[in-house]
Amino acid sequence: MAIEKVCGIETEYGIHSVGGDGNPITASSLLVNAYAAEVNRRIGWDFEDETPGNDARGFAREGAMPPMVETHLANNVLTNGARFYVDHAHPEYSTPECADAIEALIHDRAGEEVLRRSMTAVSSLMPDAPTIVVYKNNSDGKGNSYGCHENYLMDRTVPFADVVAGIVPHFVSRAIYCGAGKVGCETPALDRRAVHFQLTQRAEFFEEIVGLETTLKRPIVNTRDEPHADPKRFRRLHVIVGDANLAEVATFLKLGTTSLVLAMIEDGALPERDLGLADPVRAFQQVSTDVDLNRPLTLADGSTATALEIQWELFAAARRYAKEHGLAVLGDEAVGDLVIERWEGVLAGLESDPMSLVRQLDWVAKLHLIEAYRERHDCEWDDSRLAALDLQYHDLRPERSLFARLSMERLTDDDSVIRAITEPPKGTRAWFRGTCLAKWPDAVVTANWDSLVFDLGTDPLRRVPMMDPLKGTEEHTRALIDASATPSELLERLRS
Repeated sequence: MAIEKVCGIETEYGIHSVGGDGNPITASSLLVNAYAAEVNRRIGWDFEDETPGNDARGFAREGAMPPMVETHLANNVLTNGARFYVDHAHPEYSTPECADAIEALIHDRAGEEVLRRSMTAVSSLMPDAPTIVVYKNNSDGKGNSYGCHENYLMDRTVPFADVVAGIVPHFVSRAIYCGAGKVGCETPALDRRAVHFQLTQRAEFFEEIVGLETTLKRPIVNTRDEPHADPKRFRRLHVIVGDANLAEVATFLKLGTTSLVLAMIEDGALPERDLGLADPVRAFQQVSTDVDLNRPLTLADGSTATALEIQWELFAAARRYAKEHGLAVLGDEAVGDLVIERWEGVLAGLESDPMSLVRQLDWVAKLHLIEAYRERHDCEWDDSRLAALDLQYHDLRPERSLFARLSMERLTDDDSVIRAITEPPKGTRAWFRGTCLAKWPDAVVTANWDSLVFDLGTDPLRRVPMMDPLKGTEEHTRALIDASATPSELLERLRS
């Protein structure tokens, strides 16, 4: 039986320093440190259990440890259970672990608000500092791409080869509703003269089907085997193939459909037809450049199917799965029902008229804006103003963002998003992490996903492991924390 699909999103934001020295690491550090000062919280990250070189195929890259540059950059754990830090040259926000796709969507939106508050904090605390602008996108237009990574809890007993075979067709074809849209292209993988608009920002940067890398020779399926949980029971599927979405429906479907397909893989409930692709990397790029959604992709058995047809087959299997197994595996039956409803509605809209989804999907909304501008100004696709419009769509400043001017459909509400800036999800171990940070900030030395380290005033430091993402919830630990006046009392109660 499939296990619950705890999920989360890590977003690397694009950054530009207006009038500064152009060093993105400096600008990113300013953002993260300014926010920490603003909220008066500086809880560092614990790298003790980081093993980025472990490969799901059964080996480890020799000497693979967290990069030294990463361990010395700004790094903070927030009271909502999230991590806000500098990842090489980008500010990165990792949501806390969430029990369902709606909760993860809310916390992804909270991350956007944290970045906006960070920009304001830099201006307020350091008025002489350069103006820092943040974009929620995936490439700088100069051949450099940065990621939006998803994470899903999986059963360790499922063979990784089965995961790869089952998920690749979904990763390639889901771009028709998960893509953030992009004017032109910027790598040799595509012909700049022929490609005017893409559904995704990331497809042209992928070169492998399976692999460990995330920045070079990017694979469709990443093999990093770093569960941040009990490694005998759990796997964390680290997904690097997606775009950073602003549209809430797109983010929800990205998380919800992928969670459901992974549950189907665990329960052996995929479509009877083998949807394996003959050349997944090429197919991914073909899907990205197929604005009309009608390009046939060659499958491994020699037959063909469009991305939309692949998605319809996955959806049909998902609907059968829902009837036979229920959807509690998605954290909540009501959320599961919404995944099924929205999935079907979006596929039907894409089939009949993609522009009917202009309020739901990023790539459709962006293409609609671009086409309207081209018509008004009679400009060609290589006009630099179109690339500028593309970038402005992703600008997080409300007064500058083109996305913010659109009447995009909401699945969240402002109150829930604002609460999620400081409050952790209630249904995962993030609740214990965030609540301890809020109640005893001076006693928590460091934190990471699967443990907290406390300083009780005596040697040694005390580590509290959290090896099950579904333990440490509000239901499990609120009474314990409420009854403890000090961390020492908490740890004593945990022991007993």
